[in-house]
Amino acid sequence: MSIFIEKLMKLFFLLSIIPFLLSEKLQQKYDLIINPQVAYSIFTGPKEVARIEENFMDETSGMAVSRRFPELIYVHNDSDGSPEIYVLDTLGKYKGKIRLEGVVNRDWEDLAMGPGPKEEESYLYIGDIGDNFGKYEELIIYRIPEPREFSAESTVVPEKIMLRYPDGAKDSETLLIDPISGDLFVLTKRDARNTLYKASATDLSDGDTVVLEKVMELPIMLSVGGDISQDGLQVAIKNYWVVYYWERAPGMSLEECLMQKPKLLPYDPEPQGEALAFSPDGKSYFTLSEKKLRVDPVLYRYEKMKKTD
Repeated sequence: MSIFIEKLMKLFFLLSIIPFLLSEKLQQKYDLIINPQVAYSIFTGPKEVARIEENFMDETSGMAVSRRFPELIYVHNDSDGSPEIYVLDTLGKYKGKIRLEGVVNRDWEDLAMGPGPKEEESYLYIGDIGDNFGKYEELIIYRIPEPREFSAESTVVPEKIMLRYPDGAKDSETLLIDPISGDLFVLTKRDARNTLYKASATDLSDGDTVVLEKVMELPIMLSVGGDISQDGLQVAIKNYWVVYYWERAPGMSLEECLMQKPKLLPYDPEPQGEALAFSPDGKSYFTLSEKKLRVDPVLYRYEKMKKTD
C-alpha cells in the first residue's frame, strides 16, 4: 500500500509542476510579474548563472555558500544519494566533492553554514531531516568544519547529532543555523502551518540526542529550504512558489524576527526548486532546482538592489 501511495504522490507532483514550467516560460517571454505582492525593490529578478549538466547532481536539495571561499558553493543530493557534498563555483562550474565517511544519505534535505564548537571556525551542517511517511524516530545532523584549504576531493568523518521532535515524527526540508546564537532550527513541511523547532547551540554535541523545542507556527506551507545571512540580519525561507523574507534588527532573536510579517522576494519558478542560499556578504542569494522532466537545473542569482535616498 505504501508503494502505491508513493507512486500517487510522485504522479501528483509531476502534474503539479507543469504550471510552474509554463509560468516560467511566460515570465521569461513576456516579462510578466506573476505575483504583484513581490517586493522588487529589495532584490532583482533572477539572473541565469549556468545550467548544471553533471549527471550526479540531479536531486539537489541543500545549498550553502562558503564562508572561507566566497566564490564556492556547497550542494548535496537528497534521499539515497551518495553521502557527498559537491562543490561548485559561483559561475556554476563543478570543482570537486567532500565525502562523509561512515554515514549514509537517508534523506538529506538541507545544508546550512554556521558557528560550532570552535571559535573562528565555520561549520557545515547537513540535515538528514526528510521523512515523507513520518516513520523515523530521530533526525540526524552531520556537522563538519569547513575545509581550511580547497581540495578537489577529500574525505571527512563528521560529528553526528541526533534530534527528536517532542510530538512525533514529521517531514522537514528546512534547516537554519543562527549565526548569532549558534542555535539550530528545523522547519516542518507538510502541516497546514509549518512548525519551527529549536535546539540550543549548547546542546549540539557529537553523539548526543536532543529533544527539540517547539517554538512557533509560521503562515507558510510546503517549506523546502531556507537560509540566514552571515551577519544574521536577513532570513529567507522558500516553498515551491514563493521566497519569504524577513529583516532582523540588531538584538532581536530569530523567533522575534519571524513573528514579523514577511515580504515576498522575486523568485523564478523552477521544476522542483528546494535549495536557497545567501552569499556571505548578504548582497545576493542563489537558488537551484532538482532535475525534473529532463530539464537541467539552473543556478540563479538574485542581486540586492542599491538603496537610493
